[in-house]
Amino acid sequence: MREEWIFADKHLSKISVSSNPNNEPVSVHGTSDHLRCIGIGTDAAVFQSIDVPDYAFKMYANDRVQKVQIETEVYEKLGDSPYFSTCFGYKDNYLVLSFEEGINLYDCLLQGIPIPNEVIEDVDQAREYVRQKGLNPRDIHLKNILLQNGRAKIIDVSEYVKPGNDMRWEHLKKAYDLYYPFIKGKPVPHLIIETIRKTYNHRSIHSAPFDEFMDQTYSFLSKFWKKED
Repeated sequence: MREEWIFADKHLSKISVSSNPNNEPVSVHGTSDHLRCIGIGTDAAVFQSIDVPDYAFKMYANDRVQKVQIETEVYEKLGDSPYFSTCFGYKDNYLVLSFEEGINLYDCLLQGIPIPNEVIEDVDQAREYVRQKGLNPRDIHLKNILLQNGRAKIIDVSEYVKPGNDMRWEHLKKAYDLYYPFIKGKPVPHLIIETIRKTYNHRSIHSAPFDEFMDQTYSFLSKFWKKED
């Protein structure tokens, strides 16, 4: 462990993370004035150390710690790339990553911050790069993509060893092309985004086709903004 990480490790030992059912975000237990939680996912939470702010520490839930080694190996295969964070090392339950400035696309929608087309192009190029490295670019969603100086930075690679296409990026890209121009720059309330997210995640093979789902979603959003006006 590098000497500068020892300060963070002392405070990280006061924190624990637990997973929740139905693919909901993890819960964080414990506090430290020396840590700032900068992200919460379904498997892990990410902290920035006040003492060593150039690093981010991705701590996995107690029942997901096997992913630490898996994600470390993925980063080793990806190597040096402008599309992804840098992994410097790991401990039993967390990875040490480069801290990345920026706001994720989920929060861009919440705040009405425009998402440029270059971000979409960057993710497409990043996915091709991942394939060239013998990995599978999946689980790419709004919270896993940062808007960084007008470009994209992808911050979660833990599922790149899994087979199959979950279609999450293809669906996001289609929604961006067809519907985002109508809501660009408009803040979307948290309740609405969460309703859409949960409805999408709970879709099954018996659900309506994605195009029909998106038409219904856009109709819902249109009625909301018309009511607001």
